[in-house]
Amino acid sequence: MGFLDGLMGNVSEVDIASVEKELEVIITDHERVEKAYKLIRDLIVFTNTRLILIDKQGVTGKKVDYHSVPYKSITHFSVETAGTFDLDAELKIWISSTVNPVTKQFKKDKSIYDVQKTLASYVAK
Repeated sequence: MGFLDGLMGNVSEVDIASVEKELEVIITDHERVEKAYKLIRDLIVFTNTRLILIDKQGVTGKKVDYHSVPYKSITHFSVETAGTFDLDAELKIWISSTVNPVTKQFKKDKSIYDVQKTLASYVAK
């Protein structure tokens, strides 16, 4: 997957070194990025200690929301696959002490399964 997939709303795995460089101001000394996925401009980053959901906002993307979630705070998650007429798939993540889940929209592709599998490997430890 490449640039065109990103524009279409498909998720693509991102080079870890470039993500670590981008996140060097927020990750701790003993933290390392292990997997990262790009969804249009946003990132879903898995470190050895937490999940970081990065939402780039505005026209230029200079305003950035970093949502850090320790894996132990994730109570459950779900994947809703795309259908025949509904072309979007959704990943929902429930965090302890919150009512509504964090929701990420994916286009009809198989990459939602890669993200779900990675999330499961960290949460189900």
